[in-house]
Formats: sequence, structure tokens, C-alpha cells
Amino acid sequence: MRLTEFWRRMNAHFGEAYADSFARDHVMTELGGRTVHQALDAGWEAKDVWRAVCSAMDVPAAHR
Repeated sequence: MRLTEFWRRMNAHFGEAYADSFARDHVMTELGGRTVHQALDAGWEAKDVWRAVCSAMDVPAAHR
């Protein structure tokens, strides 16, 4: 998954303003105690970060 697709999905699910806030501030155990931005900066694949977000935030299957 490309980062552009990742951010498109984040924006579609959370809304543009909240997607960035969530990605910056929400520490997730699924990402090893990192935020979305920290995980991506640490080299995590966007698809794996998206899967973690989906799992943690109960994103409906149709949006995964």
C-alpha cells in the first residue's frame, strides 16, 4: 500500500482534521507503543499500520 492510499483511507474513515490528530497523538499497543506517525517514520509498512488502525479502532470491513 502506498502512503497516499493509506492517508486517503485515514481521511475517509476519520475525516481530514481528525486523521492527522489521531495519527500524531494516539499511542497504539498494536504498533508497539507508537503513534501512526512514529511507526511510519520507524519504517513500518503502511499496510501493516493500516491493519493495526483497523483492528484498534474497529474500522468496518467494507473500509479496510
